[in-house]
Amino acid sequence: MAQATFGAGCFWGVEYFFRQVPGVTDAVCGYMGGNDKYTDYQSVKTGVTGHAEVVQVTFDESVVSFDELLTVFWQNHNPTSLNQQGGDMGTQYRSVVFFHDAQQKQQAQASKLALMRSGRWGQRHIVTEIVPLQTFHPAEEYHQNYLDKNNLPTCHLFYG
Repeated sequence: MAQATFGAGCFWGVEYFFRQVPGVTDAVCGYMGGNDKYTDYQSVKTGVTGHAEVVQVTFDESVVSFDELLTVFWQNHNPTSLNQQGGDMGTQYRSVVFFHDAQQKQQAQASKLALMRSGRWGQRHIVTEIVPLQTFHPAEEYHQNYLDKNNLPTCHLFYG
């Protein structure tokens, strides 16, 4: 199994759309990219910790590739919106790929470049960060599988 970590706004929606992908065996909401050794939702939501809400995806590479996960990532959020997705504003909602190795870094950069060249977003700049993996802090249990637990259709704006 391989892992990938993405931030694309509220992690509830991000977790949900990755859980729909065949070959994804797990998707865990959490926090990454901040300065604290330990953090929690109450701290992250203030925007002062530097963490992003992320989803760490575990996937079977014989079923789905990292490139295919990148396609899902790009299709399900607005990568031109700096520190905001829909009504969620702040650096904790930034668009980011935390790469796990050099190959993921190269693939994410190539995918971002292809998206920019595609013209899909017109003249708008793709602001998605592509940065090295940092410490992953799993979110509190009540955040995991939140939409299903609460019988909600979505909390996320879909751009696909």
